Amino acid sequence: MTEAPSSGPGWGREYDDRHVHAGHPPGARHEPEPAFEGPLHALSQAAWQLVLLTGVVSLILGILVLIWPGPSLLAAGVLFGIYLLISGVFQLAAAFGTHRTTSLRVLAFISGALSILLGLFCFRGPMESILLLALWIGIGWLIRGITQILAAAHDSRMPARGWQIFLGIVTFLAGVVLIVSPFESVTVLTVVGGIWLIAVGVVEIVTAFRIRSVARQVPQNV
Repeated sequence: MTEAPSSGPGWGREYDDRHVHAGHPPGARHEPEPAFEGPLHALSQAAWQLVLLTGVVSLILGILVLIWPGPSLLAAGVLFGIYLLISGVFQLAAAFGTHRTTSLRVLAFISGALSILLGLFCFRGPMESILLLALWIGIGWLIRGITQILAAAHDSRMPARGWQIFLGIVTFLAGVVLIVSPFESVTVLTVVGGIWLIAVGVVEIVTAFRIRSVARQVPQNV
C-alpha cells in the first residue's frame, strides 16, 4: 500500500490508494449483483417461447387458408415448386463440391436431379403442382404421424402426451388417405390443410404452456 506524502495537505492525493482497500463505511448501501442465468434455465425459457411461436404461426396460417382457399393453394403450389428447384440445386452442388464417398455423391446427384424435375413439373400447370403437392404432403404427414406417435408412446414425461398421440394418429390417417387417393377437389385439399394447420397450432400452443409450467421449476442459476 502506498503511503500518502506528508509534505502538504493536498499534495500526492492522486497516489493515495488507501480508499481502494478500505471497506464500505457503516450504513453504506451495497447493491447486490444480479443473479447469473444458467444455460439450462435459458434453454427452457427459449424452448416454450419457440413452441408457442410455432403454434401461433400455424394457427394463423390455417385460418388464412380456410378464409382464402383458392389463392392460398395456388401460392402453396408455386412455393412448393420453387422449394424443389432450390433444394435440387443445392443437392447438385453438394454432389459435385464435397469430398464425400462416391455412393453418397451419386445419391445426392440423383436426389437433386429428381427434385429439379419435379419442381419444373409443378410449373406446367396448377393441377400438376397440386397433385404433386398432395402426394408430397401425404408422405410428410405419414412420416410425421409415425414419428409423433412413437415419440409420445416412449416418453411418459412428454408434455400433453395424450394430445401428441391423438394428433399423431390423425396425421398418420390423413397421410394414408392422401397417398392412396389424392383429392380431386382443390377445395377439399385446402380445407384439410387448413384444419390440419389449426390442429397443429392448438396442440403446439397447449404444449408451450405446459413446457412453461415445467420451465418455471428450473433454478435460474442452473
